[in-house]
Amino acid sequence: MSLLRHVHRQHSDRVRFLARLGLLAIALGLSACKGGSGQGADAKEAASKGPEAIPVEVAKATTRSIAASYTGTAPLEARAEAQVVAKTSGIALQVYADVGQKVVAGQPLVRIDRDRASLQVAQADAEVRKLEANYRRSAQLLEQRMVSINDVDQLRYNLENARAQLRMAKLELSYGTVTAPISGVVATRSIKPGNLVQINTPIFTIVDTSRLEATLNVPEREIETLKAGQAVQLTVDALPGKVFNGRIDRVSPVVDSGSGTFRVICAFDGDGLLQPGMFGRIRINYDQRANALVIPRAALLEDGSTPAVFTVKDGKAIRAELKLGYVDGEWVEVRQGLRAGDLVVVAGKSALREGSAVQVIGDKPAAPAPAQAGAR
Repeated sequence: MSLLRHVHRQHSDRVRFLARLGLLAIALGLSACKGGSGQGADAKEAASKGPEAIPVEVAKATTRSIAASYTGTAPLEARAEAQVVAKTSGIALQVYADVGQKVVAGQPLVRIDRDRASLQVAQADAEVRKLEANYRRSAQLLEQRMVSINDVDQLRYNLENARAQLRMAKLELSYGTVTAPISGVVATRSIKPGNLVQINTPIFTIVDTSRLEATLNVPEREIETLKAGQAVQLTVDALPGKVFNGRIDRVSPVVDSGSGTFRVICAFDGDGLLQPGMFGRIRINYDQRANALVIPRAALLEDGSTPAVFTVKDGKAIRAELKLGYVDGEWVEVRQGLRAGDLVVVAGKSALREGSAVQVIGDKPAAPAPAQAGAR
């Protein structure tokens, strides 16, 4: 009997387990059916709404003053620079100038030993005095017809030659003092007291920093726009935040056939800050418009074709081709293709196509008042 009860109990447990398993399968099936029907409804709802709008940032086309200019870079050079050389040889007795010192034209820089030249001057002077005395006596004797005219003429020629030799000796003696050929600042010095100075050897370099120049090699298309006298603005990397004003000093009338450029020389006052060798960034303004229609340069499409932008109208992206004018930093002038107040896409334009639905997520501020002239 106990064995029969045990078999009956096992059979009852198995039946209950199978029943529970069946109920779980039914529940899972109902859940799957319900989920499938929900996803289908969502898909139908998304399809009914159409393509999703592309988020973009826009800016308004507005008016501001804009100018045209040419920009370039060039190192600064001293307008005047001279290498001082000795015109004679000798020992440097005194050196009067050092690097960084300002000098004026004619100021003594070095005194060289000239004892030998002094003796030559004394010798030539004595010869001149002797010949002058002889010539005076000969002139008196000629009046008495005691000497010939040829003898007197020969004495006169000898006297003139002696005087020339005296002047030459004095000139050689003057070479003992080396003077500054120009006014400026001593840039280099290669001589010390006691050194032997060789003739025609550079011993000083003097640069005139009161006036500096920068030479631009400008494309030939600008030859009609850049003229002597136009204003120039200069900035240098060594003096950030400072702007120096200058003028175009000279414009070469000849275009180099190899590079297709012509030379424009700009002049600036040294002001005690600018130094030769500084790297300058130059801006030359040559035209200006007071009320130009401008947009950010970031709005232009970079597809290599005609300049164009995407405008936003009724929630759609519309491609507009433009005719551009001057460029001023981050702003570009629009001569044709837009009107003031039009919205142009400045961010997100790479994902747009003609007629794409857009969602404006932010407006960029209008163009500020111009700080500087623009560059073409």
